[in-house]
Amino acid sequence: MPMVVKNLIIINVLFFLARYTLATVFKFDLNGTLGLYYYNSPEFTPYQIISYMFMHGGISHIFFNMFALWMFGTQIENLWGPKRFLNYYLITGFGAAFLHYLIIHFQVSGLEAHFTTEQISSIINSGTFDSTSPLFSKARALYGLHHTPVVGASGAVFGLLLAYGMTFPNQIIYLNLLFPIKAKYFVIIYGLLEFVMGVQNGPGDNVAHFAHIGGMLFGFILIKYWKKNDLNFY
Repeated sequence: MPMVVKNLIIINVLFFLARYTLATVFKFDLNGTLGLYYYNSPEFTPYQIISYMFMHGGISHIFFNMFALWMFGTQIENLWGPKRFLNYYLITGFGAAFLHYLIIHFQVSGLEAHFTTEQISSIINSGTFDSTSPLFSKARALYGLHHTPVVGASGAVFGLLLAYGMTFPNQIIYLNLLFPIKAKYFVIIYGLLEFVMGVQNGPGDNVAHFAHIGGMLFGFILIKYWKKNDLNFY
């Protein structure tokens, strides 16, 4: 296993263990501190733009992210080298946060249009809103957008998936470990699914689909830029 992939997996696992240890012993939610909040939230701090990439919600969340990091990242790092690979991983993680912020900004702006400045401040800072009001659901949604953190390496992992599909387009991947499919089609299918689910924004869906798309989008731009300016890129 190459150096950066190995160390990224170790760091993610250590943060995951720390989260559960702190929650069990001290009843402290590390995701609430290191997860990424909306930039206008009272709980936002700048370091979250990096730290959110190393936090996860549960065992299945971290397992599948780390499995994908190992599966796709190993060949990419061996081809690119550790420096370029790490830069790509972090930049796609930032790109995921950027697109997530952009989508949340439009959602927040649409909700805030229904309230006065004083009401907005009361909702965001104290969670105070009238449960009998016809705007109750909008107020609750506005509060949730400001106080629900995003966690996970998924944005950067989707960036790696995109890189794998562009670099090894005809490599066979076994979908659900059963069905063979070429990497380029695998990437297209996953990208379209994330877009559709992000647009649908179904009730109870707590996945930041546009963050995944952001990782892929920034990965595509970065690879095209590198390829244009470096003839020995592949």
